[in-house]
Amino acid sequence: MEISTLATYHCLAFVWYFFVAYSITHVKTEERPSEVFLYGGQWKYLTVLNLVLQAVFYGVSFLADVLRLIKKLRCAKCIISSRDLLFSVLAFPVSTFVCISFWTLYTYNRELVYPKSLDGVIPLWLNHAMHTAVLPFALLEILALPHRYPAKKKGLILLGFVAFLYISWVLWIYSVTGEWVYPLFALFSPPGLAAFFAGSLAVIIAFYNFGEFLNRMIWGQSKFSS
Repeated sequence: MEISTLATYHCLAFVWYFFVAYSITHVKTEERPSEVFLYGGQWKYLTVLNLVLQAVFYGVSFLADVLRLIKKLRCAKCIISSRDLLFSVLAFPVSTFVCISFWTLYTYNRELVYPKSLDGVIPLWLNHAMHTAVLPFALLEILALPHRYPAKKKGLILLGFVAFLYISWVLWIYSVTGEWVYPLFALFSPPGLAAFFAGSLAVIIAFYNFGEFLNRMIWGQSKFSS
């Protein structure tokens, strides 16, 4: 794909994610159901954090495209490295996890992750923007250009560290409020919850490996952006 086309795509994707993140963070307080948006506001939900992550990633990608267009290759090289690290370790696995885990649990019992009371607060298009569109965007990014993945050990350590931070944030919120971020967590005993978190980490690691596999299958071992 031509750099100018990539720049246009990344700019539009950045604007889209910024708009979606802005929309969900500006839901009127008085319209929120009482059992939702307690301590931590929307910032306790992985879905919302993922929107910010995607906006940052596409913003960095757009900056890299612009630097390549104006021939600032030395600066572009550093930004491209950051772009590829963001995509491989976080943007692809997290967006894939958000989409697949949300709709799996929603289909099983929506009250565990997205209570029906939210239908009157969050419009249908916004729900799909947060939980559905993130996966096609991630797949399109893999098709659009190759990304250099870090060494497997480094990538998994970074992913595991970010997962640890989010789990710690969830547990902190529970310790302060006595309420779980997702009603699903209340169904587990402490050992069961630990097993659930471990299983979720295993799934997101599988998505990391899947992204690396797709990147290698589409672009080969040696063709990377420069």
